[in-house]
Amino acid sequence: MSMSTTESRKAVSAESGAFSVRYLVSAAMLSAVAVVLQYIEFSIPIMPSFIKLDLSDLPSLIGCFAMGPLWGVAIAGIKNLIHVLVSQSGGIGELANFLLNAAFVLTAGIIYRKNRTKKGAFTGALTGAVVMALISVPVNYFIVYPFYTAFMPMDAIIKAYQIIYPGIQDGNLLQCLLVFNLPFTFVKAMLSVVIVMLIYKRISPLIRGTSR
Repeated sequence: MSMSTTESRKAVSAESGAFSVRYLVSAAMLSAVAVVLQYIEFSIPIMPSFIKLDLSDLPSLIGCFAMGPLWGVAIAGIKNLIHVLVSQSGGIGELANFLLNAAFVLTAGIIYRKNRTKKGAFTGALTGAVVMALISVPVNYFIVYPFYTAFMPMDAIIKAYQIIYPGIQDGNLLQCLLVFNLPFTFVKAMLSVVIVMLIYKRISPLIRGTSR
C-alpha cells in the first residue's frame, strides 16, 4: 500500500526535523572546538609578536562543507560571541575575526554547494582563502589597527614590522599589511584547507548522520 500524501508530508517533516536537530548539535560541537582552538595560538618568527596564529577557522570550514555555508558562518559567529566575553580588544578583535572567517567559509561553501566533489571542495576552500586574505587588508587597516593605536602609537606598530623587514617605509601601514598580513592570512587559511582535505571524508558522515 502506498503512503498517503499526509503521511508522506509527515515523514518529510520528521526527517527535516531530525536533520535540524543533528545540525544544531553538530554546529554547537564545532563551535566549542573552535573556541578551544582560538586559545591555542602561537607567534610566528617572521611576524610581529602581537600577531598570533591559530586554527580556529577549521571547524567552521568543516561545518560549511558538511551542512552549508550559512552554518559555517554561524559557527564563526558563535565562536566569537563566546570569545568576546574574555576579549582584551573590546570586541574589535572578535569582529575582525568573524568578518574574515565568514568571508572564508561563505565563499568556500557557496562554491562547494555547486560542485560537491573533492575538487569542488578544494576549489571553494582555496578561493575562500584568497578572499579572506584580500579582505584582511581593509579590515585591519580600517578596524583593527586604528583600535591598536589606543594602546600603541602607529609609529611603534610600524617599527615592529620594520625590525623584521627594514624595507617598510615610515608611516606606511598599508605596505605592512600587504607585505605581512595578507600572505600570513592566506597561509593561515590554507593550513585549515589542508587539514580539512585530509580529514573531511572521514568525519563528514558523523556530521551528516549518514553511513558513508
